[in-house]
Amino acid sequence: MAMAFLVPLAVVALLAAAITWLWDYTFMLLVWRPYAIGKKLRRQGIHGPTYKVVKGCKEDIKTMKEETDGLVLDVHDHNYLPRIAPHYLKWRAQYGEPFLYWFGPKPRICIFDYELARQILSSKSGHFVKNDPPATLLDVVGNGLALLDGVDWMMTTTMLACAQSMINELENQTFQNKNGEIEVDLNIQFRELAADVISHAAFGSSYKLGKQVFQIQHDLMAINVASALDVQIPGLRYLPTERNRRRRMLEKKLRSSLMQIIQPRLASTSRDYGDDLLGLMLESCNETKQGGEEGGLGMSIDEIIHECKMFYFAGHDTMTMVVLETLRLYCPPLFMQRKPIVDITVGGMKLPKGVAVVIPIPIMHREEEVWGDDAGEFNPLRFENGVTRAAKVPHAMLGFAMGPRSCIGQNFAMLEAKSALAVMLQKFSFTLSPDYVHAPTDIFMLKPKFGLPVILRRLG
Repeated sequence: MAMAFLVPLAVVALLAAAITWLWDYTFMLLVWRPYAIGKKLRRQGIHGPTYKVVKGCKEDIKTMKEETDGLVLDVHDHNYLPRIAPHYLKWRAQYGEPFLYWFGPKPRICIFDYELARQILSSKSGHFVKNDPPATLLDVVGNGLALLDGVDWMMTTTMLACAQSMINELENQTFQNKNGEIEVDLNIQFRELAADVISHAAFGSSYKLGKQVFQIQHDLMAINVASALDVQIPGLRYLPTERNRRRRMLEKKLRSSLMQIIQPRLASTSRDYGDDLLGLMLESCNETKQGGEEGGLGMSIDEIIHECKMFYFAGHDTMTMVVLETLRLYCPPLFMQRKPIVDITVGGMKLPKGVAVVIPIPIMHREEEVWGDDAGEFNPLRFENGVTRAAKVPHAMLGFAMGPRSCIGQNFAMLEAKSALAVMLQKFSFTLSPDYVHAPTDIFMLKPKFGLPVILRRLG
């Protein structure tokens, strides 16, 4: 009888303890911690909108974004900030820099200082990690490479490094600075790495041969640019001048180098040419031979060589400048976040553990004090001397972040964009459709709300 009485009593006691713990945890998380953190930061002169229990500033953000959601921009207007980040603009004007706001009960400090951003992003102490992504984002992309930290991140990047010898060579050349920090000119980096990425991913060639093809094209381009302003007399390019002889020599060398990539596949006794781009093109070439030169729908060796040239050309300077300027004005990620896992002082600011630091990329990419009076205009020529000289601050370009957690796919992303542009420019001229509505929106990433319709016109 006594035991029967003790069982419900124990259950009640456990429930009471659980309720007490849950109350204490909830009170600490939703009330006490926001109050304590807000007080610490206000003492440092960091202010912001008032914290609301559970909701934080989410309602304010939602209201402001709904008010600007119907805003349609002129197609030449690159300032979409009032559409996607009205809260950042308002709070910056109201509370100064930096300011504190709340995403639910989670504190966030929005900074606009490039040096502070550099210190946080380039920190190798391990004290700053990426902020926890929302569950809605994980549902879409999973806990992929871009979101990993700690041991998982290190193991994954080590595995990738084994398959990407070009990255090892780059690291051996550049990461030898005694203080452990370097500045990398992305313009030069892309130019050197694009050929190797193409060679490995598309053509399976060696790193050195890929660089050789790229260098030959670079030399050919220099000759063609030097003669661009010459008086154009028909037949002049066929005269045996020094420049023309060098051009023909380079053209022969280029074809020979590309054939060194192609011939080993053609010499294979099996019909399996590989599942990369070159393999698909050679398979198409084989279809041409079987169907006859006249009626075949496949590709000839000359066409394959032209396609190879085009893909290598996609990595050259002009295309890089256009893509970088597009990335500056229309960077897919709208902000970066880093969270300290310990109490830490950075740039004179004392950050409590767990307070996320927000770096608003599109706002910082438009700062006239850094990018000049034309910061809001599309001007690819600002990158003609490289990324580090495009602005008054060498680390002003934040499209791929920086430091040990910079975007691991930056070279592939640039290559993909430039290759797509090269293919389109080779085949078509294109203009915006009259139906295009210029209304960038943020759905995890920056996207055109109503799509990007264009009119393509076949060349030739």
